[in-house]
Amino acid sequence: MQKRQRIENYIPYIIIVMAIFFVYFFNGDTASKNEEYNYRTLQTAIEKEKMKDVSVIVNNVVLTVKGTVIKNGEEIKFTAIIPNTEQITNQLMDTLASKGVDIKTEDANERNVLLDMVISVMPYVLMIGVGYYFLSKSSNAANKSMEFGKSRARLEDNIKVKFTDVAGADEEKFEMQELIDYLKNPRKYAKMGARIPKGVLLVGPPGTGKTLLARAVAGEADVPFYSISGSDFVEMFVGVGASRVRKMFEQAKKTSPCIIFLDEIDAVGRERGAGLGGGNDEREQTLNQLLVEMDGINDNEGILIIAATNRPDVLDPAILRPGRFDRQIVVNLPDRKGRKEIFEVHARNKHFASEIDFDLIAQRTPGFSGADIENVLNEAAILAVREDKKEIGTDEIDEAIDRVLMGPAKKSRLYSPDEKRRVAIHEAGHTIIGLFLPGSNVVRKVTIIPRGMAGGYNMMTPEEEKFLKTKTDLMSHITSYMGGRVSEEVNLGEISTGAHNDIQEATKIARAMVLEYGMSKLGPIQYQNVTGNVFLGRDYINQQNYSSEVAYEIDKEVRDIIDTAYNKAKEIVKKHTKELFVIVEALMERETLTAEDISELLGMPVVVEES
Repeated sequence: MQKRQRIENYIPYIIIVMAIFFVYFFNGDTASKNEEYNYRTLQTAIEKEKMKDVSVIVNNVVLTVKGTVIKNGEEIKFTAIIPNTEQITNQLMDTLASKGVDIKTEDANERNVLLDMVISVMPYVLMIGVGYYFLSKSSNAANKSMEFGKSRARLEDNIKVKFTDVAGADEEKFEMQELIDYLKNPRKYAKMGARIPKGVLLVGPPGTGKTLLARAVAGEADVPFYSISGSDFVEMFVGVGASRVRKMFEQAKKTSPCIIFLDEIDAVGRERGAGLGGGNDEREQTLNQLLVEMDGINDNEGILIIAATNRPDVLDPAILRPGRFDRQIVVNLPDRKGRKEIFEVHARNKHFASEIDFDLIAQRTPGFSGADIENVLNEAAILAVREDKKEIGTDEIDEAIDRVLMGPAKKSRLYSPDEKRRVAIHEAGHTIIGLFLPGSNVVRKVTIIPRGMAGGYNMMTPEEEKFLKTKTDLMSHITSYMGGRVSEEVNLGEISTGAHNDIQEATKIARAMVLEYGMSKLGPIQYQNVTGNVFLGRDYINQQNYSSEVAYEIDKEVRDIIDTAYNKAKEIVKKHTKELFVIVEALMERETLTAEDISELLGMPVVVEES
């Protein structure tokens, strides 16, 4: 298509070149020096000058003589038109013959009539061609403007993705099973009087596989799959999005049963009238048309709408009511078992060393989404290729996890000896808290190699994943964050900016404990509504629903939580100073320590990781 467009862009230039060539080729005589002779001057030229390439075109009335005369070494073309009488013709021929000039005689009546016609018609053909080209361009522009409101949904048939390609979402797949059965046999539900949901809303963090799950439903049901993003509806001109919605549903009804997948529906389905300075007419009209079309789908008509979003809190209530998106399925981050299954799915086309255990890798990657896991294995494969290895080993996977979490290692960054030792003491402080504080996260790896914005980092993961966290768990997390700063203060007598992110995360947990979870002396009262990101017009101006006296108490409680954790961290660091400096010296020498290395250094048993 692009190649064709490039050729069409050159058409005007091709026509212009042809016109110039035509004028030059067929009127080349005018481009050079040409003399007009009468009978007398022709006779004089024949007698005095040398001639060549003489042709005589005989007509009933006149003779046309053309040729080249050489004057003073210069070739000059000439043309002479003289009367066609027997006396003049015979005399001219005799004169030319006496001078030894070769004569080419042509009969005007026998000349190429087709060539003359082409020569006479060619200018008009070129003019018509140029006019047709510009008319077709304007017509195409008009057609494009007419197509502006057409649906942009991409139709896919014969989707190869199946439920076997979706891992870590067993409950979500179970909820989708009856939808697949409905798409295959809608009459069975109509006979029972059951109305299958018109719409299914998939809610979850980015990268958890919402789009993949929708494609797998289409693949299992073997039905057409229309895919479109919410942003594809909204344009600058009011009414375009509504037109695209109508066209999309018209197209879907012709190919039912089918699935319409609306990705990032929050781009078009935001709450109407919520915005600084008023609403958005184009977006709201598009949403209204979407609601009307969903209401217009007859029961069991064979059209299933699946939408995905990670911001359900900003959706308009009308789009969530029964009869539209009847069913909401939360696609959460996978647990350890789900992560293992996802690793195995993405490992199908890769070559791994025999010692690779995906269960242990899954234990090291809590909070990873399906997209993160796919990225880890892809980075590991790239690293294996970079090292010219035949298989992906443990080292490549470890480095890939670090890259996904913190970015590539900056080994070229040079530390001064004092700065390197400070970083080692800081990271060793976190490690000591993880080793000796009951209930804290398990230390998996500690390094002083810079990555991203961090001078070093400590990988600590829960010993077992929990759905709910207790107050003790949260206090342990805060104490772990305080370990680095405490270690610098106790062992160096001076603190640095290295604890910036630690303080930020610890403060966030402490404020949540007071404001949201009711884990303070202020009691089980929620002083702050959790709205996630700011939604302009609804969340931008938050009214403080507590007095200044309570605000003081909140700040006091947050400080008490941080102080308690800080003192606990200082107590542990002082108690285990010997173990801390064993880790520091090992870090100064090796730069990176694993859990097994630390256990060997301190003579502690390795944490048993159950399969």
